Formats: sequence, C-alpha cells, structure tokens
Amino acid sequence: MSPFFLFIYLIFGGILGGLLSTIASMASLATYPVLLSVGIPPVYANTTNDAALIWTGVGSTASSLKELKGHWKQVSFYSIFTIIGSALGCMLLIQFPGKIFEKIVPFCIAFSGLMILFSGEIHLGNESDHPNRLVQALSLLCLLIAGAYAGYFGAASGVLMLVILNAISDDDFLTVNAMKNIIGALSNLVALIIYMFTEKIYWNAAIPLAIGALIGSYFGPRIMRHIPVKIIRLVIAVLALIQAAYFAYTAYK
Repeated sequence: MSPFFLFIYLIFGGILGGLLSTIASMASLATYPVLLSVGIPPVYANTTNDAALIWTGVGSTASSLKELKGHWKQVSFYSIFTIIGSALGCMLLIQFPGKIFEKIVPFCIAFSGLMILFSGEIHLGNESDHPNRLVQALSLLCLLIAGAYAGYFGAASGVLMLVILNAISDDDFLTVNAMKNIIGALSNLVALIIYMFTEKIYWNAAIPLAIGALIGSYFGPRIMRHIPVKIIRLVIAVLALIQAAYFAYTAYK
C-alpha cells in the first residue's frame, strides 16, 4: 500500500473509531485491528491506539457542550479515579510481555461485545434522588478499575464507565455519555504520557488515526440524537464477538 493510501486508510479507520467511541464506547474495536492490519505488533498497536484516541475527547466535547453544561465539577471528580486507574493499567502492560498481551486481547474483545449489549440496561442506583453511600463507594472503586482497564487495553472501558456513571447519576443518557467521553479521553491522555517514555509509539500511524478520530468523535454525538442506540449496540456486539474469535484463532493456533 502506498503511503498516500495508507494515510487515507488510517484516517477512515480513525473516523470509524471516533464514531464508535462516542456512540457505543467501542473505538478500539475499529482502531486496534486497523493498526494490526498495517503490520504494527499487538502491544505497540495498543500504545499507538492510545496516542490517537485522546482526540475523541476533543471532538466529542466540542459537539456535546450543551449536554455538559453544569456537569464539569462531576467530570473533574470522576476523572481523578479513572486517571489513577489508567496509570496502574499502563504499569501492568509494561510489565507483561507482548505474547501474554496477545493472548489476553481476544477475551478483552469478547467481554467488550457482551458488555455493549447490557450497557443501556444496567443501573445500580435506587429510586431516591441520590444513590446510597455504599453504591457510590463501589461505583468510584469500579471507576478506578475501569481506568486500569483503559490503560491496559481500552476496548469496552468506555462501556464500563458508562454503566458506572449511570449508577451514580440521575442525568439522561446523552449527558452521561458526554461525561464518559471526556473521562475516557483523559484516561487515554495519561496512558499516552506514560507510554511516550516507556514504550514505542508509531507516530506515522497515530497522526492520521487521530485526525480521523477527531472527525468521527465530533459527529458521533450528533448521530446519537437521531439513530436508535440499541440497533448500533447489537451490530457492534456481533462484530466484537467475530473479532474476538479471529484474534483467539491467531493467538492460540
């Protein structure tokens, strides 16, 4: 593939990832295989992926200012937990060799596919105006774990954050999803900073992927306002399980 067509290919992969990030929290299900398809090894595909996906937060934030009005303090508070978790997840990835990571990835993707089916149905709160303190404490702990997962691999971490934020917020889905987009982007930013000094990042692939991610993430929230999310979740879940089967075959054959 010529450099020009490779650049265009990565941009389109980024656009799809940006759309999936803001619509279904599954950007890595598009961008990670795209990076593998151009010959980048699994661990480095993951670190390069983080470098590109921070721009999904920029695009989605610009497109979701209406939903985010009055919620910046919440976003800042929740981000503390996911940022700490993301740093822990990065340390785990650095410690484990690439072959181990390659064997874990299929299970992460399969988990992503299952989680996307239930992300709109799970709610841990109660009928009162505010969830009880135990639910809040558990939810914040879960945000920490979701941040660690985001730093380690990323796929479905946004779905986990979406489920958790639904548990501790009475806001509508679009608002919770907008908060999730920013929190997830900050987790990716922390991962990028760590990986810049500890792992290799393929910037020639990250840059066009980031351009596409910025474009896709800007239009994603606008699309969400018009297309039934359940249909999108179902399609992505099926694709995720197919991908998981393929990566399991390549890792364990």
